Amino acid sequence: MKMNRTQVYKIISIVIIIILAILFIFPLYWIVTGAFKTKAEIISATPSWWPSQWVLTNFENLFAKQKAPLWELHIPFGRFFSANGKPIVFFAGPMVPAAIRWLVNTVFMAVTAMILTCATAAMAGYALAKKRFVGRGLLFTLIVCAMALPKQVILIPLLREMSSLSLYNTIWAVIFPIVGWPFGVFLIKQFAEGVPGEILESARIDGAGELKTFLTIVFPMIKPGVGALAIFTFINSWNDYFMQLVMLTSNSNLTISLGIAKMLGEASIDYGLLMAGATLASIPIIIIFLIFQKYFTKGITMGAVKG
Repeated sequence: MKMNRTQVYKIISIVIIIILAILFIFPLYWIVTGAFKTKAEIISATPSWWPSQWVLTNFENLFAKQKAPLWELHIPFGRFFSANGKPIVFFAGPMVPAAIRWLVNTVFMAVTAMILTCATAAMAGYALAKKRFVGRGLLFTLIVCAMALPKQVILIPLLREMSSLSLYNTIWAVIFPIVGWPFGVFLIKQFAEGVPGEILESARIDGAGELKTFLTIVFPMIKPGVGALAIFTFINSWNDYFMQLVMLTSNSNLTISLGIAKMLGEASIDYGLLMAGATLASIPIIIIFLIFQKYFTKGITMGAVKG
């Protein structure tokens, strides 16, 4: 049976996609399998593609190194009342391995930043796309320019701002700088441009207020963009090692990446411990992507053709 040109192109495309998928997934495979290998097998000159002996030693070392409370509740603005300027803790959770606390910190940071960023970007993007007000063009131009501004340039002002608000060395010092992400506003604006003005006008005629119009009409139409932004924000927050390194210092406030780096810095590099920590840290990202992948794919394909 002779294949036509379309079928040949389809087969070639599938083969290329499979090869690329294998190349991209191989580092994750190597890390996950390496987390269950012995130290001798990891550092062996001959690579072992599959653990000859599955062990949990690396995870045991990860969870046995340090301890920390699972959560802590601080008195609001307690730094102003404490003698040493440190936050006042009035309730702490049970003691758990520090790696669990670091993972909880990171998940809380990324999820909170994701929710706040999506909420603010959705409203700001809708306003810039469908509202007419003085300075609208200038404001959008500033947002676009801010997308090209390196984070290192505004590091000192951010440090001073977080310190003046008594948020330095707290998870909020990493969350709040991400909430005003210019890329999020830009992305949602592109989706909001596609919302028909006639529908908005009909909603106003029917007596719907701004909030109801946004929640019942605009938001469902820009949901693919919000889903894509949710993944972008979660990953950006999770991987923002530089800002975490600058803003967080105390052991109980560290993220999983900072905590593992600190543990590795206390002795020679333990690759098994490193792979176990990386495996633990990859689980939430995989879960978030599986939840939002439908919106992510739709958001990318729709956003690519927006003006």
